[in-house]
Amino acid sequence: MTNRKRPRKIGLLGISPMLVLVTLFLGTGLYFGDFYKVPLTILFIATSVYALLITRGHSLQERISIFSKGAGSKNLLFMVWIFVLAGAFASSAKAMGAIDASVELTLALLPEKALLAGIFIASCFVSMSIGTSVGTIVALTPVTAGLATETGMSTPLIVAAAVGGALFGDNLSFISDTTVVATRTQGVRMSDKFKTNFRIVLPAAIITTVLYVIMGLNATPNNHTTEFTFTQIINVIPYLAVILLAILGKDVLLVLLIGNLFTGLIGMITGAFDASGWFGAMASGIGGMGELILISMIAGGLLELIRKNGGITFLIHWLTRRVRNSRGAEFSIGTLVGLTNLCTANNTIAILSVGEISRNIAERYGVVPKRSASILDTCSCIVQGFIPYGAQLLMAAGLASISPVEIIPHLFYPMLLIIAVAASIIFRNPRMV
Repeated sequence: MTNRKRPRKIGLLGISPMLVLVTLFLGTGLYFGDFYKVPLTILFIATSVYALLITRGHSLQERISIFSKGAGSKNLLFMVWIFVLAGAFASSAKAMGAIDASVELTLALLPEKALLAGIFIASCFVSMSIGTSVGTIVALTPVTAGLATETGMSTPLIVAAAVGGALFGDNLSFISDTTVVATRTQGVRMSDKFKTNFRIVLPAAIITTVLYVIMGLNATPNNHTTEFTFTQIINVIPYLAVILLAILGKDVLLVLLIGNLFTGLIGMITGAFDASGWFGAMASGIGGMGELILISMIAGGLLELIRKNGGITFLIHWLTRRVRNSRGAEFSIGTLVGLTNLCTANNTIAILSVGEISRNIAERYGVVPKRSASILDTCSCIVQGFIPYGAQLLMAAGLASISPVEIIPHLFYPMLLIIAVAASIIFRNPRMV
């Protein structure tokens, strides 16, 4: 009896930092009457100190080393480089007039009443084409933030439309890393997973689009000229280049690097700035990403401590101990990958972490592989879209100069997707044989 209780206590202690983080966030928000009053950086630092204190069997130096290993992991540093180049691109593009020109072009081509729906649909297609939600957010957020300023719409609302579309496409794309990992761990063809996945998420996407159309009916039209100067047309090139290169499947770092070169060359040719002005604009953008980079690294260290303390292992065993049928198996797979994603802040790593055990659960309870692969991918994307310390919301918030927490209440597509997945499991739709 003692041996059974001890792993349970250790597991609860291992996962407790996530509970502390949520408690601190809700507690400070309610106390100050403002959930944005206390910076996320402070909350993560406080939670990390708690995680260091509860880590047993290691000296303080060893605990800090474990934390530092997570904060400097390969995947995290790759994300940091994306932040650096994205910040530089957004700032230099703004300085040379690319954002203003792109905003004017969008308003000219798309009526304001259809703006929200148009952004969501465009984000869906771009993300499905390039296979990455982060790349889509990098390409579209600066323009959507500019549209919010120009039209008077809520910035978190319009940015959330782009984020929702990015999650839709990333979930379905054949070249998305989450799709690759989900299909490989479950032993299913991508085409089979796509067909099943599409039937699950389509209702949520349709309802989201209709919702945005209805919201757009109340928009007050502004008169925008459809005439562009040669300079304005040239200024759109950096964004067109970024989107085109991304659609062609180029690495996101290469895409951003080329985008930065375009902003510099075009900006100097048009006289928007000289070389020193370009460098200054990039430096300003990189500096603006400092807090997001710090949050990402602290979160990485915190999550490494959680893994080290057995938090993820505890989640896996706790969620699968009472599975009795296929519906229960599907709910456990979705919850398992979702909570693991909450602890890792990376949907690909979350799927990798629980992929094998999810396959075992699926085989034991008669869940077909294309179904388990779809649930793995979809549920991980849902959670990834809601966590304020995930790459997607951090990137969108940084580029739009808002808090990631401000975006969450407007993420209608992920909210509806939760209902769609639950309904799919309960009513066995689509039916599998």
